[in-house]
This record gives sequence, C-alpha cells and structure tokens, in this order.
Amino acid sequence: MVGAYARCVENQPLPHSSPRTAAFFDLDKTVIAKSSALTFSKSFYQGGLINRRAVLRTAYTQFIFLAGGADHDQMERMREYLSALCKGWNVRQVREIVAEALHDLIDPIIYDEAASLIEAHHTAGRDVVIVSSSGAEVVEPIGEMLGADRVVATRMVVGEDGCFTGEIEYYAYGPTKAEAVRELAESEGYDLARCYAYSDSITDVPMLEAVGHPHAVNPDRALRREAVAREWPVLVFSKPVRLKQRLPGFSVTARPALVAAAAVGAAAATAGLVWYASRRRAAAALVPA
Repeated sequence: MVGAYARCVENQPLPHSSPRTAAFFDLDKTVIAKSSALTFSKSFYQGGLINRRAVLRTAYTQFIFLAGGADHDQMERMREYLSALCKGWNVRQVREIVAEALHDLIDPIIYDEAASLIEAHHTAGRDVVIVSSSGAEVVEPIGEMLGADRVVATRMVVGEDGCFTGEIEYYAYGPTKAEAVRELAESEGYDLARCYAYSDSITDVPMLEAVGHPHAVNPDRALRREAVAREWPVLVFSKPVRLKQRLPGFSVTARPALVAAAAVGAAAATAGLVWYASRRRAAAALVPA
C-alpha cells in the first residue's frame, strides 16, 4: 500500500549500484535540527491559519521535542494535536506558505554531516529516501531541496473543498516506516542487507532493523541504549549549515530576489563546481561502496 505514498522527488537521477541499494533517513533531528512540522508555525500564523495561542503551544512542543526527543505517547499526543490543528486548512494555501518559507526556515537547520552523507550515498550510487512522520506538504519540498530521490510521509485526508478534514489517511510512524522500507525494497529492487538507515528516535527501531547498516543519529536515551546493546554505530550531528554555504552556486527558483542575490560571475561559478566535485569525491570516502 505504501507505493501510493512513496513519492518520487524531482531531482536528477544518478547511476545505481548493482544490486540496487538505498539510504533511508528520518528527517527531524536526523537531517534537520528541529521538528519540520512545528518549524512553520510562525509562517502559518502569518498566513492566518493559526492563532497566537497555537503558536505558543507549538513553540513549547518544539522545545520539549528538542530537549528530550519524543517517545510513543508523546508522538501520539503530537499527532492528535496537529491533526486537530490543521482541520479546515486549505491544502493549496499550506503548500504556498511552505514554498515561500522553506529556504528561510529549513535551509539554516540542515545538518552539514547529514548533507555530506546524502552526497556520499548518491556518489556510491544509492537512492536517498526521506521517511518522516511529518506531513507530506512539508516533507516533500524539503526532500526535493535535499536532493532526495523519494519521500515517504504522513498524508492527511483532503475533502472535496480542498481542505484537510482532520483525519489521517496514512501515518508514517513506527512499524509503518519499516513496512514502507520493505515495500519500497520490493518494488525498487533494493537489497536491504546492503541498505542504510538513520534515525534519532527509539520509535524508528523497526526501520533501523529492516536494513543491514542501521545508524543512530543524535539518539534519544532509549535509542542510545538500544544502539549500544546491538553495536549499531552512533553518530553525532551538530553543525547546521546553509546549503548555499556548502555549494556557492546554489539558487532558489521559488524566490526571485534570492536568486538575484545569489548570482555569481562565470569564474565564481566554475570555482563552485570544482569545489562541489571535490566535496563529492571526499564525501564518497565516508560511506563504504
């Protein structure tokens, strides 16, 4: 069933290794330093979707999430809260707000270490798949910006009026993430024994168990204990960096003003491409072929 929810992202494909392999990344606190769903609360307020009280509550929820992670009960409460909060939101408006704020809000909180790993896996010929419990309207644009090949994310029911009903059609969480990984492996021909997975949360143990190379990233206490017991590598990501700083020629097509500000001469662009090529070669050494 997950085939309907594993969306391809509009990025240039690279040659695949044989047999095919993939790297599966959780998003929040693994690739980016915050909760993707909660990060847009101020933008949703400015767009008239939520009130000040909701902004304060999401800020508090973000703080709790960052301070100690989220166990199953906390994730359930967050799911119920966000589902009720977005009931009645116009989907088109949500997508427009996310597109407008994406690079201002998400770009500065991408972990440099995660971006390097994504580059390394692509260089090794692996697909990169983002698997996140956050909503698809938020996760898919982030996945495209990161260069991911596919995205698996939570999907809300949309009514005939084009608005969220408050019900969840598909929840990418816990064992469901593992099911998504296995079904993608079957449909895409991935050899799971040679695939990689990365997450910060104990709730993602089923996804980590599904691959031959699981990694705990900035793990919560429960996942750290599990990783140590199973001798899984524990990675610490601590350096958020803008993609533009990693790649000088990076531009934002959705924001003309930023594109103009990022324009460079031919010599600078050539230097940027040489730098990027060297980064990719260096990144390839981080991940076994």
